[in-house]
Amino acid sequence: MKSVLITGVSRGIGLSIAKEFIQNDYFVFGTSRSKFDLSKALESNNCKHLIVDVNDRDSIASLMKDIPGENNTLDCLVNNAGITADQLFIRMKDSEWDDVINTNLTGIFNITKPVSKMMLKQKSGSIINISSIMGKRASAAQAAVSYTHLRAHETKAN
Repeated sequence: MKSVLITGVSRGIGLSIAKEFIQNDYFVFGTSRSKFDLSKALESNNCKHLIVDVNDRDSIASLMKDIPGENNTLDCLVNNAGITADQLFIRMKDSEWDDVINTNLTGIFNITKPVSKMMLKQKSGSIINISSIMGKRASAAQAAVSYTHLRAHETKAN
C-alpha cells in the first residue's frame, strides 16, 4: 500500500485531499496542530493522525519516526498547512506577519527537508505544495498570505 503525508488535514482542502488519497488506496498520515479523529472523518482505518506544528522542528523530527509506511517508504508529501491573518497591511502586527510567514513558508521548508531526504534515499516520491490564487492576485487584507503563496508559485519545479 502506498502512503502519503498531508499537513493541515483536519478540515477544508487538506481533509478533501485525504479523502481522495483514501479512495485511491493510500495509507494517509495526516497532521494538524490539535487532536483530530482522522479515522472517523475518513471512515477508514488506513490512516493515522499526528499532532504536529510545522513551525516546530522537534515535533517534525518526532513525526519522521512515525511515518514510514508498510515498506518503510513515503510515496507522497502534500504541504497543505497554512494560516491567514485577515488584516490590512498597514494595520498588521509584526507578530501576525511572522506567524503567517513561519507557517506558510518556513513550515514548508521544515517538513520538506526531512521528507526529501527520505525520498532521495528510497529513490522515489512526490512533493505537492498547495497554495491559492492569493499568490497571483494580491489582496490588501491578506498581504502576508499573498507573499507566501507567491513564493510557493515561484519555487515549483518546471
